[in-house]
Amino acid sequence: MTDSRNPLRILAPEGAAQVIAREVSRRRFLSIAAMTGGAAFLAACSSGGGTTPQPQATGGSLENSLSVYTWGDYDSPDVVESFTSELGPRVTLDSYSSNEELIAKLIAAKGTSGYDIVVPTGVFIPQMIENGLLLPFTKELLPNMSNMDPAYLGRAWDPENEYSVCKAWGTTGFVYDKNVITRELTTWADFFDAAQNEASGKTSMSDDPAGILGAYFWANDMDWNTEDPAELDACADFLVNTIAPHISAFDSYAGSNAIPQGTHALMQSWNGDARLGLMESSEPERWQWVLPGPITELWMDNWAIAEGAPHPEAAHAFIDWSMTPDNLLLNLDYIGYNVGGKDMEQAAEDAGLEMLDLMFFTPEQLSSMKEQVLNDSQSRRVEIWNEMKAAAGA
Repeated sequence: MTDSRNPLRILAPEGAAQVIAREVSRRRFLSIAAMTGGAAFLAACSSGGGTTPQPQATGGSLENSLSVYTWGDYDSPDVVESFTSELGPRVTLDSYSSNEELIAKLIAAKGTSGYDIVVPTGVFIPQMIENGLLLPFTKELLPNMSNMDPAYLGRAWDPENEYSVCKAWGTTGFVYDKNVITRELTTWADFFDAAQNEASGKTSMSDDPAGILGAYFWANDMDWNTEDPAELDACADFLVNTIAPHISAFDSYAGSNAIPQGTHALMQSWNGDARLGLMESSEPERWQWVLPGPITELWMDNWAIAEGAPHPEAAHAFIDWSMTPDNLLLNLDYIGYNVGGKDMEQAAEDAGLEMLDLMFFTPEQLSSMKEQVLNDSQSRRVEIWNEMKAAAGA
Protein backbone atom coordinates (compact mmCIF):
# COMPACT_ATOMS: atom_id res chain seq x y z
CA MET A 1 0.00 0.00 0.00
CA THR A 2 2.89 2.33 0.58
CA ASP A 3 4.68 3.93 -2.34
CA SER A 4 8.33 4.84 -2.48
CA ARG A 5 7.42 8.15 -4.11
CA ASN A 6 5.13 9.05 -1.23
CA PRO A 7 6.40 7.56 2.03
CA LEU A 8 3.68 7.06 4.61
CA ARG A 9 3.92 9.27 7.65
CA ILE A 10 2.03 7.93 10.62
CA LEU A 11 0.94 10.04 13.57
CA ALA A 12 1.62 7.42 16.20
CA PRO A 13 1.03 7.99 19.92
CA GLU A 14 3.65 8.60 22.55
CA GLY A 15 6.22 10.26 20.32
CA ALA A 16 6.64 7.35 17.91
CA ALA A 17 5.91 9.36 14.77
CA GLN A 18 8.68 9.72 12.22
CA VAL A 19 8.98 13.00 10.35
CA ILE A 20 9.45 12.72 6.62
CA ALA A 21 10.44 16.07 5.19
CA ARG A 22 9.20 17.07 1.78
CA GLU A 23 10.54 19.91 -0.31
CA VAL A 24 7.82 22.04 -1.89
CA SER A 25 8.80 24.56 -4.54
CA ARG A 26 7.47 28.10 -4.54
CA ARG A 27 6.20 27.46 -8.05
CA ARG A 28 3.99 24.69 -6.72
CA PHE A 29 2.50 26.98 -4.11
CA LEU A 30 1.81 29.63 -6.74
CA SER A 31 -0.19 27.12 -8.75
CA ILE A 32 -3.03 27.67 -6.27
CA ALA A 33 -3.56 30.84 -8.33
CA ALA A 34 -5.93 28.81 -10.47
CA MET A 35 -8.57 29.22 -7.81
CA THR A 36 -8.71 32.99 -8.13
CA GLY A 37 -8.24 33.36 -11.86
CA GLY A 38 -4.46 33.47 -11.94
CA ALA A 39 -2.83 36.77 -12.68
CA ALA A 40 -3.81 38.84 -9.66
CA PHE A 41 -2.99 36.02 -7.27
CA LEU A 42 0.38 35.38 -8.86
CA ALA A 43 1.34 39.04 -8.89
CA ALA A 44 0.37 39.50 -5.27
CA CYS A 45 2.15 36.36 -4.17
CA SER A 46 5.30 37.13 -6.10
CA SER A 47 5.70 40.63 -4.73
CA GLY A 48 7.41 40.76 -1.39
CA GLY A 49 7.71 36.98 -1.06
CA GLY A 50 10.70 35.49 0.65
CA THR A 51 11.10 38.21 3.29
CA THR A 52 11.39 37.25 6.94
CA PRO A 53 8.86 39.16 9.06
CA GLN A 54 9.70 39.92 12.66
CA PRO A 55 7.46 38.94 15.58
CA GLN A 56 5.33 41.82 16.78
CA ALA A 57 4.34 40.56 20.21
CA THR A 58 6.58 41.60 23.10
CA GLY A 59 4.56 40.48 26.11
CA GLY A 60 2.89 43.84 26.56
CA SER A 61 -0.73 44.56 27.40
CA LEU A 62 -3.32 42.57 25.51
CA GLU A 63 -5.39 44.38 22.93
CA ASN A 64 -9.15 44.52 23.49
CA SER A 65 -10.12 42.29 20.56
CA LEU A 66 -8.97 39.31 18.50
CA SER A 67 -9.96 38.05 15.04
CA VAL A 68 -9.60 34.36 14.19
CA TYR A 69 -9.99 32.98 10.65
CA THR A 70 -10.43 29.23 10.97
CA TRP A 71 -12.37 26.15 9.96
CA GLY A 72 -16.05 26.17 10.89
CA ASP A 73 -17.12 25.47 14.48
CA TYR A 74 -13.53 24.63 15.44
CA ASP A 75 -13.26 26.08 18.96
CA SER A 76 -15.13 25.25 22.12
CA PRO A 77 -17.33 28.21 23.10
CA ASP A 78 -16.27 27.56 26.71
CA VAL A 79 -12.63 28.11 25.76
CA VAL A 80 -13.43 31.28 23.83
CA GLU A 81 -15.73 32.72 26.50
CA SER A 82 -13.36 31.96 29.37
CA PHE A 83 -10.51 33.62 27.45
CA THR A 84 -12.54 36.81 27.19
CA SER A 85 -13.79 36.70 30.77
CA GLU A 86 -10.34 35.96 32.23
CA LEU A 87 -8.03 37.93 29.95
CA GLY A 88 -10.24 40.54 28.29
CA PRO A 89 -9.96 40.42 24.47
CA ARG A 90 -13.24 39.85 22.68
CA VAL A 91 -12.94 37.11 20.04
CA THR A 92 -14.46 37.19 16.55
CA LEU A 93 -14.48 33.91 14.61
CA ASP A 94 -14.78 33.73 10.82
CA SER A 95 -14.64 30.45 8.88
CA TYR A 96 -13.47 29.05 5.56
CA SER A 97 -13.98 25.69 3.84
CA SER A 98 -10.56 25.04 2.29
CA ASN A 99 -6.92 26.05 2.55
CA GLU A 100 -7.21 27.53 -0.92
CA GLU A 101 -9.89 29.91 0.31
CA LEU A 102 -7.74 30.93 3.29
CA ILE A 103 -4.63 31.53 1.18
CA ALA A 104 -6.46 33.45 -1.52
CA LYS A 105 -7.86 35.86 1.06
CA LEU A 106 -4.49 36.43 2.74
CA ILE A 107 -2.75 36.98 -0.59
CA ALA A 108 -5.39 39.44 -1.77
CA ALA A 109 -5.17 41.40 1.50
CA LYS A 110 -1.35 41.76 1.39
CA GLY A 111 -1.11 41.88 5.17
CA THR A 112 -4.26 43.92 5.71
CA SER A 113 -6.78 41.09 6.16
CA GLY A 114 -7.51 42.16 9.73
CA TYR A 115 -7.14 38.57 10.88
CA ASP A 116 -4.83 37.71 13.76
CA ILE A 117 -4.92 33.92 13.97
CA VAL A 118 -5.25 31.53 11.03
CA VAL A 119 -5.35 27.72 11.05
CA PRO A 120 -3.72 26.28 7.90
CA THR A 121 -3.10 22.61 7.22
CA GLY A 122 0.55 21.66 7.58
CA VAL A 123 1.43 21.02 3.95
CA PHE A 124 0.68 24.65 3.07
CA ILE A 125 2.77 26.23 5.83
CA PRO A 126 6.28 26.28 4.27
CA GLN A 127 5.19 28.36 1.31
CA MET A 128 2.96 30.56 3.43
CA ILE A 129 6.11 31.35 5.41
CA GLU A 130 8.20 31.89 2.27
CA ASN A 131 5.62 34.21 0.80
CA GLY A 132 5.32 36.34 3.93
CA LEU A 133 1.82 35.29 4.95
CA LEU A 134 2.69 34.32 8.53
CA LEU A 135 4.43 35.96 11.47
CA PRO A 136 6.92 34.04 13.60
CA PHE A 137 5.89 33.31 17.16
CA THR A 138 7.38 35.06 20.15
CA LYS A 139 7.80 31.62 21.69
CA GLU A 140 8.37 32.79 25.25
CA LEU A 141 4.73 33.92 25.16
CA LEU A 142 3.65 30.31 24.53
CA PRO A 143 4.78 28.47 27.70
CA ASN A 144 1.87 26.05 27.42
CA MET A 145 3.45 24.53 24.34
CA SER A 146 5.06 22.27 26.95
CA ASN A 147 1.64 20.60 27.33
CA MET A 148 1.77 19.31 23.75
CA ASP A 149 2.77 15.74 22.98
CA PRO A 150 6.20 15.76 21.30
CA ALA A 151 4.72 13.49 18.60
CA TYR A 152 2.81 16.49 17.30
CA LEU A 153 5.62 19.04 17.53
CA GLY A 154 8.54 19.57 15.18
CA ARG A 155 6.65 18.52 12.08
CA ALA A 156 8.36 18.55 8.71
CA TRP A 157 6.72 21.81 7.63
CA ASP A 158 7.98 23.76 10.67
CA PRO A 159 10.62 21.73 12.53
CA GLU A 160 11.22 24.28 15.28
CA ASN A 161 7.58 25.36 15.63
CA GLU A 162 8.65 28.90 14.85
CA TYR A 163 5.44 29.75 12.99
CA SER A 164 2.94 27.06 13.87
CA VAL A 165 1.82 24.51 16.44
CA CYS A 166 -0.71 21.69 16.24
CA LYS A 167 -4.32 22.78 16.62
CA ALA A 168 -5.89 19.43 15.72
CA TRP A 169 -5.44 16.48 13.40
CA GLY A 170 -7.79 14.00 11.87
CA THR A 171 -8.92 12.08 8.85
CA THR A 172 -11.62 11.91 6.18
CA GLY A 173 -14.35 9.31 5.92
CA PHE A 174 -18.09 9.26 5.34
CA VAL A 175 -21.43 8.78 7.07
CA TYR A 176 -24.51 7.12 5.62
CA ASP A 177 -28.17 6.79 6.53
CA LYS A 178 -28.89 3.11 7.22
CA ASN A 179 -32.59 3.68 6.53
CA VAL A 180 -31.73 4.56 2.93
CA ILE A 181 -28.62 2.46 2.36
CA THR A 182 -29.33 -0.91 3.91
CA ARG A 183 -26.14 -2.67 2.80
CA GLU A 184 -22.80 -2.24 4.56
CA LEU A 185 -20.39 0.27 3.06
CA THR A 186 -16.72 -0.05 3.97
CA THR A 187 -14.60 1.47 1.17
CA TRP A 188 -14.37 4.59 -0.97
CA ALA A 189 -15.48 2.45 -3.92
CA ASP A 190 -18.63 1.64 -1.92
CA PHE A 191 -19.13 5.38 -1.33
CA PHE A 192 -19.10 6.16 -5.05
CA ASP A 193 -21.32 3.16 -5.85
CA ALA A 194 -23.94 4.24 -3.31
CA ALA A 195 -23.73 7.84 -4.54
CA GLN A 196 -24.78 6.63 -7.99
CA ASN A 197 -27.54 4.36 -6.68
CA GLU A 198 -29.42 4.53 -3.36
CA ALA A 199 -28.04 7.96 -2.45
CA SER A 200 -28.22 9.59 -5.89
CA GLY A 201 -29.27 13.20 -5.43
CA LYS A 202 -28.83 12.82 -1.67
CA THR A 203 -25.03 12.77 -1.47
CA SER A 204 -22.71 15.55 -0.31
CA MET A 205 -18.95 15.85 -0.69
CA SER A 206 -16.56 18.22 1.03
CA ASP A 207 -16.04 21.65 -0.48
CA ASP A 208 -12.32 21.00 -0.65
CA PRO A 209 -10.11 19.79 -3.54
CA ALA A 210 -8.05 17.48 -1.35
CA GLY A 211 -10.96 15.39 -0.14
CA ILE A 212 -12.85 15.29 -3.42
CA LEU A 213 -9.96 14.23 -5.62
CA GLY A 214 -8.46 12.17 -2.84
CA ALA A 215 -11.57 9.99 -2.63
CA TYR A 216 -11.16 8.95 -6.29
CA PHE A 217 -7.53 7.93 -5.83
CA TRP A 218 -8.22 6.30 -2.46
CA ALA A 219 -11.05 4.26 -3.99
CA ASN A 220 -8.66 2.96 -6.62
CA ASP A 221 -5.78 2.36 -4.19
CA MET A 222 -3.64 4.82 -6.13
CA ASP A 223 -1.06 7.43 -5.16
CA TRP A 224 -3.31 10.38 -4.35
CA ASN A 225 -0.44 12.82 -4.83
CA THR A 226 0.13 11.75 -8.42
CA GLU A 227 1.28 14.29 -10.99
CA ASP A 228 0.58 11.99 -13.94
CA PRO A 229 -1.62 13.96 -16.41
CA ALA A 230 -3.36 10.80 -17.61
CA GLU A 231 -4.29 9.80 -14.07
CA LEU A 232 -5.57 13.29 -13.31
CA ASP A 233 -7.58 13.31 -16.53
CA ALA A 234 -9.15 9.98 -15.61
CA CYS A 235 -9.99 11.41 -12.19
CA ALA A 236 -11.59 14.44 -13.82
CA ASP A 237 -13.64 12.32 -16.19
CA PHE A 238 -14.99 10.19 -13.35
CA LEU A 239 -15.76 13.03 -10.96
CA VAL A 240 -17.17 15.48 -13.52
CA ASN A 241 -19.06 13.13 -15.82
CA THR A 242 -19.96 10.16 -13.64
CA ILE A 243 -20.27 11.43 -10.05
CA ALA A 244 -21.18 15.14 -10.26
CA PRO A 245 -24.75 14.54 -11.53
CA HIS A 246 -25.49 12.61 -8.32
CA ILE A 247 -24.09 15.19 -5.87
CA SER A 248 -26.59 17.45 -4.13
CA ALA A 249 -24.18 19.59 -2.10
CA PHE A 250 -20.54 20.46 -1.49
CA ASP A 251 -20.33 20.97 2.25
CA SER A 252 -17.18 20.78 4.34
CA TYR A 253 -19.30 20.50 7.50
CA ALA A 254 -21.91 18.02 6.32
CA GLY A 255 -21.75 15.92 9.47
CA SER A 256 -22.77 18.62 11.91
CA ASN A 257 -25.08 20.29 9.38
CA ALA A 258 -26.92 17.41 7.76
CA ILE A 259 -26.90 14.49 10.20
CA PRO A 260 -29.16 16.18 12.79
CA GLN A 261 -31.48 17.38 10.03
CA GLY A 262 -31.39 14.20 7.96
CA THR A 263 -31.00 16.20 4.75
CA HIS A 264 -28.55 13.81 3.02
CA ALA A 265 -28.26 10.06 2.89
CA LEU A 266 -24.52 9.91 2.22
CA MET A 267 -21.94 12.47 3.34
CA GLN A 268 -18.20 12.72 2.98
CA SER A 269 -17.06 14.00 6.37
CA TRP A 270 -14.08 14.66 8.59
CA ASN A 271 -14.12 12.46 11.69
CA GLY A 272 -14.69 15.22 14.23
CA ASP A 273 -17.50 16.77 12.22
CA ALA A 274 -19.15 13.36 11.93
CA ARG A 275 -18.85 12.85 15.69
CA LEU A 276 -20.48 16.21 16.37
CA GLY A 277 -23.39 15.40 14.06
CA LEU A 278 -23.91 11.97 15.58
CA MET A 279 -23.93 13.41 19.09
CA GLU A 280 -26.48 16.04 18.10
CA SER A 281 -28.74 13.62 16.22
CA SER A 282 -32.01 12.51 17.80
CA GLU A 283 -31.50 9.16 16.00
CA PRO A 284 -27.78 8.37 16.25
CA GLU A 285 -28.39 4.68 15.57
CA ARG A 286 -29.73 5.65 12.13
CA TRP A 287 -26.27 6.72 10.97
CA GLN A 288 -23.08 4.80 10.28
CA TRP A 289 -19.60 6.38 10.35
CA VAL A 290 -17.05 4.71 8.08
CA LEU A 291 -13.29 5.08 8.08
CA PRO A 292 -12.99 3.72 4.56
CA GLY A 293 -10.24 1.70 2.96
CA PRO A 294 -8.02 0.90 1.37
CA ILE A 295 -6.49 4.38 1.79
CA THR A 296 -7.70 7.63 3.26
CA GLU A 297 -6.34 10.98 4.38
CA LEU A 298 -4.39 12.24 7.35
CA TRP A 299 -4.16 15.98 7.98
CA MET A 300 -3.00 18.34 10.73
CA ASP A 301 -4.26 21.88 11.18
CA ASN A 302 -2.06 24.38 12.97
CA TRP A 303 -2.34 27.56 14.99
CA ALA A 304 -0.48 30.36 13.22
CA ILE A 305 -0.45 34.18 13.23
CA ALA A 306 -1.19 36.09 10.05
CA GLU A 307 1.21 38.69 8.66
CA GLY A 308 -0.08 42.15 9.62
CA ALA A 309 -2.03 40.78 12.61
CA PRO A 310 -3.46 43.88 14.32
CA HIS A 311 -3.62 42.19 17.75
CA PRO A 312 -0.45 40.07 18.10
CA GLU A 313 -0.39 40.10 21.89
CA ALA A 314 -3.93 38.77 22.09
CA ALA A 315 -3.14 36.24 19.35
CA HIS A 316 -0.29 34.75 21.35
CA ALA A 317 -2.39 34.79 24.51
CA PHE A 318 -5.27 32.92 22.85
CA ILE A 319 -3.05 30.23 21.34
CA ASP A 320 -1.36 29.75 24.70
CA TRP A 321 -4.74 29.70 26.47
CA SER A 322 -5.91 26.96 24.12
CA MET A 323 -2.93 24.77 25.10
CA THR A 324 -3.70 24.52 28.81
CA PRO A 325 -4.66 20.93 29.77
CA ASP A 326 -8.23 21.90 30.67
CA ASN A 327 -8.77 23.81 27.43
CA LEU A 328 -7.17 21.08 25.32
CA LEU A 329 -9.73 18.67 26.76
CA LEU A 330 -12.60 21.10 26.19
CA ASN A 331 -11.59 21.55 22.57
CA LEU A 332 -11.07 17.82 22.10
CA ASP A 333 -14.60 17.12 23.27
CA TYR A 334 -16.17 19.96 21.34
CA ILE A 335 -14.52 19.51 17.93
CA GLY A 336 -14.01 15.75 18.10
CA TYR A 337 -10.44 15.77 16.83
CA ASN A 338 -7.21 14.83 18.57
CA VAL A 339 -5.75 18.20 19.61
CA GLY A 340 -2.22 16.92 20.16
CA GLY A 341 -1.92 17.37 23.91
CA LYS A 342 -0.05 15.00 26.18
CA ASP A 343 -1.98 11.93 27.38
CA MET A 344 -5.16 13.07 25.63
CA GLU A 345 -6.70 9.64 25.19
CA GLN A 346 -6.38 8.85 28.89
CA ALA A 347 -7.75 12.29 29.80
CA ALA A 348 -10.72 11.73 27.48
CA GLU A 349 -11.42 8.33 29.03
CA ASP A 350 -11.17 9.74 32.55
CA ALA A 351 -13.59 12.52 31.62
CA GLY A 352 -16.09 10.01 30.24
CA LEU A 353 -16.12 11.50 26.75
CA GLU A 354 -18.16 9.65 24.15
CA MET A 355 -17.28 8.15 20.76
CA LEU A 356 -13.54 7.99 21.40
CA ASP A 357 -13.15 5.69 18.40
CA LEU A 358 -13.84 8.72 16.19
CA MET A 359 -10.96 10.65 17.79
CA PHE A 360 -8.25 8.08 18.53
CA PHE A 361 -7.17 5.47 16.00
CA THR A 362 -5.52 2.08 16.11
CA PRO A 363 -2.11 1.47 14.51
CA GLU A 364 -3.88 -0.49 11.77
CA GLN A 365 -6.17 2.44 11.00
CA LEU A 366 -3.27 4.88 11.06
CA SER A 367 -1.37 2.74 8.60
CA SER A 368 -4.08 3.39 5.98
CA MET A 369 -3.76 7.18 6.23
CA LYS A 370 -1.56 9.27 3.94
CA GLU A 371 -0.84 13.00 3.89
CA GLN A 372 -1.33 15.34 0.98
CA VAL A 373 1.71 16.67 -0.85
CA LEU A 374 1.54 20.11 -2.45
CA ASN A 375 3.05 19.62 -5.90
CA ASP A 376 2.90 20.78 -9.51
CA SER A 377 -0.51 19.19 -10.02
CA GLN A 378 -2.22 21.61 -7.63
CA SER A 379 -3.58 23.94 -10.29
CA ARG A 380 -5.03 20.98 -12.22
CA ARG A 381 -6.61 19.69 -9.04
CA VAL A 382 -8.29 23.00 -8.34
CA GLU A 383 -9.55 23.05 -11.93
CA ILE A 384 -11.09 19.59 -11.50
CA TRP A 385 -12.70 20.69 -8.23
CA ASN A 386 -14.27 23.70 -9.94
CA GLU A 387 -15.33 21.66 -13.00
CA MET A 388 -17.04 19.09 -10.80
CA LYS A 389 -18.91 21.73 -8.82
CA ALA A 390 -20.04 23.39 -12.07
CA ALA A 391 -21.21 20.05 -13.47
CA ALA A 392 -23.20 19.43 -10.30
CA GLY A 393 -24.77 22.88 -10.53
CA ALA A 394 -23.08 24.11 -7.35
